Amino acid sequence: MNEFLTWLLDTVQSVDPVLRTILAGLAIMLETSVLIGLFVPGDTVVIVAATAVGSPLEAAVLVVTVVIGALIGESIGFWLGRLLGPAIRHSRLGRRIGERNWERSERYLQRRGGPAIFLSRFLPVLHSLVPLTVGMSGYRYGRFLAWTAPACVVWAVLYVSVAATAAGTYRNLADQLHFAGYIFVGVIALFLALILIGKKVIERLERRHLDGDETADAASAVAVEDAVADLEDDRDAVLRADGFEEDVKD
Repeated sequence: MNEFLTWLLDTVQSVDPVLRTILAGLAIMLETSVLIGLFVPGDTVVIVAATAVGSPLEAAVLVVTVVIGALIGESIGFWLGRLLGPAIRHSRLGRRIGERNWERSERYLQRRGGPAIFLSRFLPVLHSLVPLTVGMSGYRYGRFLAWTAPACVVWAVLYVSVAATAAGTYRNLADQLHFAGYIFVGVIALFLALILIGKKVIERLERRHLDGDETADAASAVAVEDAVADLEDDRDAVLRADGFEEDVKD
C-alpha cells in the first residue's frame, strides 16, 4: 500500500506546481458555474492538488487560486442568470435538472436571502443553481459577492488544509509504519464522510426553507382559523357578559 501511494503522490507532485494550481482553480471554476458543477468533480481535483503541497506558501497560493476560481465560476453563473436565466432554465440541460430543483432554489433564496447564498456552497445541486437564481432575482452583484466569498474561503481552506496535512503526515510516517498508507486513506475517507454528513445536517436544518409552500400554507391556514375561532369566542363571551349586565339592571 505504501509503495503504491508513494508513487501516486510523487506522480502528482512531479507535475509543475503552477500547472497543478491552475488546474485546481479551473476545475473549481467549472464546478461552480452554469450547472457544469453537477458533472465536474472540482472538489476531487482540489484534494489531489493539495496532496502535492510542499510548503505553507504553496498551500496559501492554492487556497487563493481556488477561491478566485470559485468566485469567477459563481460570477459567471450570476451574470448568465441575469442575462439568460429563463432561457437556461427552459433549455435541455435546465429541464434535466428538474423544475422542482429550480423552484427549491428560488424558494430558498426568497426565504433566506443572503444566508441561502452562503449555505448553498455546501449543498448538493443548489451550489450550481443558486448563482443563476440570484442573477435572475435582481439581487445586487455586490451583495451576492459579500455572501458567497466567505463561503468559498471556508470551503477552500477546509479542503486544502485537510488534504495537505494528511499527505504531509503520510510522508513523515511512510518509512516508519508499513500501514501509513491505510492511515492516509482512512483520514481522507473520514474527511469526505464528515463533509457528506455536514451537508446532510445543513440540508436537514434548512429543510423548512427548502420545502414546498404547501406545508407552510397549511400551517398558516390552521393558525388563521384558530385565531378567528378565538376572536369569535371572545366576541360571544363579551356579548353574554353584556346581556347579563342588562338583565341585572332590569
